[in-house]
Amino acid sequence: MKITGPDNVINFKSGLNNKFLLKSLETAANHPASFIAGTTFIMSVFVRPACVALTPKTDKENKKYAIADSISSGLIKFAIAELVALPVENAINHINKNPQNYINDNALKCFTQNGKTLLNSKNYKFAQQLIKNTPPLITAIPKSVIAVALIPFFMNKLFPERNKREKNNYSQKDAYNPVFAPFYKDNVSFKGFNNTALKGVSKVLNASAFQNFVEKHSQNDANITRNMTIATDILLAISSVIRTKKSKKIKEDRKNPLIYNKIITTAISVFGGYKIDKMIQNNTKAFIEKFRQANINNPKLDKYIQGINVIRPTLVFAILYYGILPILSTFTADKADKIHKKSKI
Repeated sequence: MKITGPDNVINFKSGLNNKFLLKSLETAANHPASFIAGTTFIMSVFVRPACVALTPKTDKENKKYAIADSISSGLIKFAIAELVALPVENAINHINKNPQNYINDNALKCFTQNGKTLLNSKNYKFAQQLIKNTPPLITAIPKSVIAVALIPFFMNKLFPERNKREKNNYSQKDAYNPVFAPFYKDNVSFKGFNNTALKGVSKVLNASAFQNFVEKHSQNDANITRNMTIATDILLAISSVIRTKKSKKIKEDRKNPLIYNKIITTAISVFGGYKIDKMIQNNTKAFIEKFRQANINNPKLDKYIQGINVIRPTLVFAILYYGILPILSTFTADKADKIHKKSKI
């Protein structure tokens, strides 16, 4: 680090302008939903199951269900999020090339301010990030429905040594479920996904209610990913609890531990994650300023800062939800279930 000149211009020769770092930040900014889905996939399929398996003094069967639940939800979240996120991201990139063809005059007036071009406007950047972060939220309910329905399938696949009398038969007949109908091979049609997303994104950008929201909240752009992640986790947990309770394929005596686990993990990660992210955000203001100075002449500076604001809360919530809490929540859920069972005797 070197400070030169009377105006204290900071010239960094450190990793703050490392090509790999800048490319990673740009990718996270351009594909926030994909970055969140990818991080969730890795943590829920590998990290969380390992943590659950290491939980001491916990019923082995409850741990197996928690592992199956984590892997099922991780795979489904990633698949569905990408199914929606990629067409949305492609639609925004397409609109950016010829905005006049898709954005009406009122929207252009809203998104362009202070004499800046559309793509350099803070309002429009906020609008893009808001739309790109939306797929995980709008797919939360279908993700949880399918993930819970597949828990018995993963139980049988992951733990084939289980006693046959305890297995939930997952025959081909059982596998056909209206929930999965849109995803069966004969019913899948990817043609037109991008066109549908393009029309949908254009309609959202031209909606006066959306424009009003952008004008009112564009100064809060650093918290988009955090707030959307919190909303998504809450919706996922509520839907998952309801579907688990109603499931006919999950054994009755294994439902409560799954439900308790989900509630405990979500509650602590939402409130704890919010507090931790707030602390980190306050402490990283100096870092962002140093980063800004290190890349002051880079035309993609705003994009890189968007990437920082995507990566920071995503990693905070992922590490807390999938890396730190699983042992505590699995252990506590198991004990809560035993207490509940004793109280009914």
